[in-house]
Amino acid sequence: MTIANHPLAIIGSGRVASSLARVLRERGAPLGFIAGRNLERAHAAAAFAGEGVEVLPLEAIARVTQRVIIAVSDAAVTPVAEQLARAGFTRGIALHTCGSRGPEALAPLADAGVSTGVLYPLQTFPTPEQGARSLPGTYFAIAGDEPALAWARELVALIPGKFIAAEPGKSALFHAAAVMASNYQMTLFDAALEAMECAGADREEALAALAPIARATLENTLRMGPQAALTGPISRGDAETVHRNLDALRAVSRPTRDLYRAAGLRTIPIALRRGLSAAAARTLQNEFEKTL
Repeated sequence: MTIANHPLAIIGSGRVASSLARVLRERGAPLGFIAGRNLERAHAAAAFAGEGVEVLPLEAIARVTQRVIIAVSDAAVTPVAEQLARAGFTRGIALHTCGSRGPEALAPLADAGVSTGVLYPLQTFPTPEQGARSLPGTYFAIAGDEPALAWARELVALIPGKFIAAEPGKSALFHAAAVMASNYQMTLFDAALEAMECAGADREEALAALAPIARATLENTLRMGPQAALTGPISRGDAETVHRNLDALRAVSRPTRDLYRAAGLRTIPIALRRGLSAAAARTLQNEFEKTL
């Protein structure tokens, strides 16, 4: 059964649910329903998706569709699955968008006879509007049994995006990777701003000052890969500069110092692949570890 043959419902009313609803409807998916615990937010998500999307209580979903996308918080996925199963959703397909959990989060539905899987967008959703703009071209991590996988691939093609299949039991690794590539960029940048502020720079000015190097580094990394894009003291084996940096970072918070050391240690293997000698790598490692 293809997308065009059956209406679908999205469970959830947050940024991911709203973004998916808007894009899928605009691409021609028969999005008929949105359900959520907060009716006001559900109506807002339905309005954002476009005309003709009806808001229903979760208990009514089983009566109107056999295709659902559960786009709620990680902790809410299984409780929603339990509620759907109790309400009679016992056939069809259910996908969830949670990156840190695999198809097993939908076990109550699988036990009831539903095909279950994961449709996790490797994307950031600061607002529904930005999420909807960013979804086309996004990679989705997918997992599940074959009917669920087939529907997930259809949805990804419709958006249009690309997909990458997770090995059984390893779905959370995609989420961990996404956290490091997205959220932890913010963490690293905020730590850099802290160091600049400790040096006397205004935070807003520091943000502007670091923007060019940050943009160039990200562009180089995406174009060339981390190994080819790596520059700086670790790539050169410059332990003396690393030592000065570590000494200067006594002025910042302990978490920022620890982050600098941890990131430095994790950078050494990249430098080795780039041609750093084993002896220089050992010297750098000792420099980072002796301050722990």
